[in-house]
Amino acid sequence: MKKKANVIILAGFLGSGKTTLLKQLLSYEKEQKHKTAVLMNEIGKVSIDSDSVPEDVPLKELLNGCICCSLSDQLEKQLWGLCKENELDTLIIEATGVAHPIDVLDACLSPFLIDDLQIAGIISIMDAPRWLERESMNVQARMLMLEQVKHADYIVWNKTSGLTEKEKMMLTSDASRLNEGTPFVLTDFAKVELSQLFSLSVKKRSDHQSISADKLNVKTFIYSFKGPVNKELFENWLRNVPSSIYRIKGYIQLENQIYLFQYSYGLPTYEKELMKMPLRLVFIGEDLDTNQLKNGLNEVEKASK
Repeated sequence: MKKKANVIILAGFLGSGKTTLLKQLLSYEKEQKHKTAVLMNEIGKVSIDSDSVPEDVPLKELLNGCICCSLSDQLEKQLWGLCKENELDTLIIEATGVAHPIDVLDACLSPFLIDDLQIAGIISIMDAPRWLERESMNVQARMLMLEQVKHADYIVWNKTSGLTEKEKMMLTSDASRLNEGTPFVLTDFAKVELSQLFSLSVKKRSDHQSISADKLNVKTFIYSFKGPVNKELFENWLRNVPSSIYRIKGYIQLENQIYLFQYSYGLPTYEKELMKMPLRLVFIGEDLDTNQLKNGLNEVEKASK
């Protein structure tokens, strides 16, 4: 009888830490000598997160749309291709932050894939500070975050080190209220006991509130740099970006060093990149004023010369 691949679905809103957990899972799977593949979905035309996947790991990407709506037909085909081209132990799906995890799960339960896949669980990685301040977001985004918590088989409350004890208690209460009995962890850098993610109790699925990327009005914008920029000038500009920008990710050169740059919920991070990468940033957010972003970054570049 053919061995079925364990499917782990990584869900969670934009910038919550899904790729950080993905990298840890891939390292763990390599230690276990498991054959693992990744399917990655990005709402934009350019994938930055795929650079995190080692070259020896089979990878398929679905870009410029959401796998739970505009790319749903392609998702099933890509899953089928990964299964037929590889003898897999594990298949990890990193959904875009605007995807509903149940819609992703439905594709995995297709009759065409029933002999190839078994569901290990839905892991929802939640940006804890953003969750606690979700009332500042529009109603569709709040509903999606609620759904991502309600339908998880394991909840990762991420970025919790700066929270008060009262705020941590609120997260514990929210997990129990919205998804009773489901295991969860309060952590940073998406660190969890990885072995637990392969032995979850997968719940019976209830009806869910379908929320598409179109309803969220999430758009993307790509800015390409001509060369290095001054860090102080760039960060001065960054302090004034609107809160409707949920995520920025890409590569930026500061003086002679290229960095993988990430920005979520007002917090920038820089990670040194050893390879020569295309200098560009991908912006994801609602009602993006692309002209304003372009003009602002043009000014940063000019002033950096």
